[in-house]
Amino acid sequence: MFLTITTTGTPERPATDLGFLLHKHPEKSQAFSTSYGKAHVLYPEADAGRCTAALLLEVDAVALVRRGKGKGRGGAPDAALAQYVNDRPYAASSLLAVALSSVFSSAMRGVCNARPERAAEPLPLRIEVPSLPARGGPELVRRLFEPLGWAVTAEPVPLDVRFPEWGDSRYVRLVLESETLTLAEALRHLYVLLPVLDDAKHYWVAPDEVDKLLRVGEGWLPDHPEQKLITSRYLSRRWSLTREAMERLELVRLAEADDSEVEDIDNAVEAESETEEKPTPLAVQRRDAIIVALKASGAARVLDLGCGQGQLVQALLKDPAFTEIVGVDVSMRALTIAGRRLKLDRMGERQASRVKLFQSSLAYTDNRLKGYDAAVLSEVIEHLDLPRLPALEYAVFGAARPRTVLVTTPNVEYNVRWESLPAGHVRHGDHRFEWTREEFRAWAHAVAERHGYGVEFVPVGPDDPEVGPPTQMAVFDMGTAAIDVTDEKEEKAA
Repeated sequence: MFLTITTTGTPERPATDLGFLLHKHPEKSQAFSTSYGKAHVLYPEADAGRCTAALLLEVDAVALVRRGKGKGRGGAPDAALAQYVNDRPYAASSLLAVALSSVFSSAMRGVCNARPERAAEPLPLRIEVPSLPARGGPELVRRLFEPLGWAVTAEPVPLDVRFPEWGDSRYVRLVLESETLTLAEALRHLYVLLPVLDDAKHYWVAPDEVDKLLRVGEGWLPDHPEQKLITSRYLSRRWSLTREAMERLELVRLAEADDSEVEDIDNAVEAESETEEKPTPLAVQRRDAIIVALKASGAARVLDLGCGQGQLVQALLKDPAFTEIVGVDVSMRALTIAGRRLKLDRMGERQASRVKLFQSSLAYTDNRLKGYDAAVLSEVIEHLDLPRLPALEYAVFGAARPRTVLVTTPNVEYNVRWESLPAGHVRHGDHRFEWTREEFRAWAHAVAERHGYGVEFVPVGPDDPEVGPPTQMAVFDMGTAAIDVTDEKEEKAA
């Protein structure tokens, strides 16, 4: 996968300033590791009159399959042809776009402390991409690049030069030329439009891609005649994200037309209502209470048992005090969704070393769960049939034996406060039971006594004076048990 950027210059303003703008020295060949292979930057020519920088991306097909689990991340159609043999190592795509943003990140932002005046002014630019998949053909290539100030040459690549009757492939040889654009603008155009023309992405398109698109498309995307097509393809045709992006782009366009700020345009809601506090969802209050309890216990290595879709794991990762977080669930589907939520396929090496997800049943002992500071069972026990609770109890408190265990479960007494919940119904169709505060405390005290823990109880959510909080949490701690035993001995001795 190959791309070149060429500029020309004079003795007073040498073309080799391109090396300053790209932050890559023309006399060196440099290599950079990426998630899917290695990117090389080299200069085939570099003198005052003409300078060419080349980006060569060597794609590791095996890594691409492993990171994408062989499914063609983002719907890449070529991965359906074969897992290891396809056009990804050779044709410009989102892989090359991500390499551009990684290797030339400062240049894409227009940052150059050595030559700030050159970074801010237009350059004579020629960009060549020998093999570019273009779903829509050369005509679409021109419709995308020409409104941005490029002179476009898009030559179709024949399927086989020996058999012209077969016609052209979906690939083109692309040459872009301009004297009115800065290098940063050129890189931002390529970053967005390469995957748009390929109409596929090698990674999961998450909601934060909308922010990324608007940031990189600032100054050119709101007024582009093919804005809708660009937005839809860039966001892998996820209609909800596309709609959000289009609405935000329209606000930007209106603000620019009115010479005002977006905030001044988007003022349909009265200022008073903006300051009204929305009630914090109970799930968020529950996660916050768990994190407070974990930090109070001094835990650094934490198990989230029954982690579901990974919301708590995601929250714990934001706090560096938790050095190792392990999400455990019996459902592989839930673990797959958790992996996507956490963006494991794009996570940096240091962050990735802090988190693990694996499948396990809490009805059986598992040696992988031993040795951790704390374990969390958040809204888990009520999903088990009561006869199976002793097995979970032994697996967690008897075999794994973390120093601290947090258990949260609904308080059935609070159900009368839910206006939308019919009388006598549990909160979730999969709940096998929901306990009163007295029932939960009796169970927790018995578990603590059998396994050498002390236990305290913490309300989660508004603590109603009549029916208690919506969620009840038990904090089991070995240290508390040790103190209790010592106090009993001292009382007997007295």
